[in-house]
Amino acid sequence: MKSILKAATCLCVITSLTTGHINAQLFNDPKFQFGIGVGTFVYQGDLTPSALGSYKTMKPAINLFAARLINSSFAWRANLAFGGLKGDDAKYANPEYRQQRNFNFTSRVFEIAGMAEWNILGRNYISRGFAPYVFGGVGYNFVNISRDYSNLNAEYFGTESDLLTGLTTDAQRSLPKGLLLLPVGVGTRYYLSDRIGISAETSYRIMSNDYLDGFSQAANPNKGDHYYSHTLGIVYRIGKKNTLGCPAIKY
Repeated sequence: MKSILKAATCLCVITSLTTGHINAQLFNDPKFQFGIGVGTFVYQGDLTPSALGSYKTMKPAINLFAARLINSSFAWRANLAFGGLKGDDAKYANPEYRQQRNFNFTSRVFEIAGMAEWNILGRNYISRGFAPYVFGGVGYNFVNISRDYSNLNAEYFGTESDLLTGLTTDAQRSLPKGLLLLPVGVGTRYYLSDRIGISAETSYRIMSNDYLDGFSQAANPNKGDHYYSHTLGIVYRIGKKNTLGCPAIKY
């Protein structure tokens, strides 16, 4: 009798789908997604000649997030990131002046952000397979910038150089304690099951402040400072289980 009742219940659900809309989230579709990732922060600014940033001074990064899955394509996401940033002129032999200028800096990263995420192929609910996505939002980074110009070879640049004039201006300026930023990025997840997946993500931070590295007028006031991260991690989804014993219905 119990088997007959379960079969009848499943039949009613299936039948109702042909006559009206039932939200698939009543079955196995997850409501929330959580993740943790580890990787690196890459500084991009005045103290590196590379357009890709300073891979010679990468620092560790930890990324945490919690997301509310809205549907198969979209999610709201809260993000925390921890780690550090570093830039150092002395790491670069070319152009020659960098080892004579010898500016360097370090800073912590403690970042909070809210973002919208778009799963490009609409695969927020798949049980297994790849799910590429893009995201963007707004955030804030609490920084603790430490700059160092003690190894500057002033004679190399001359006493009347723009660098020394700019350094005087920079030294008199208070460094920011926090920075507004716009994180944007791309990533992909591979779901191993309904619950567990692995992820790879790159996130770029757009900023309007040129003192992330502690220098502006003494370096390149026309070039802003930025940073980005690469992380690998795991994700975990939670949601209501199918209590009817019917197969989960996916769109």
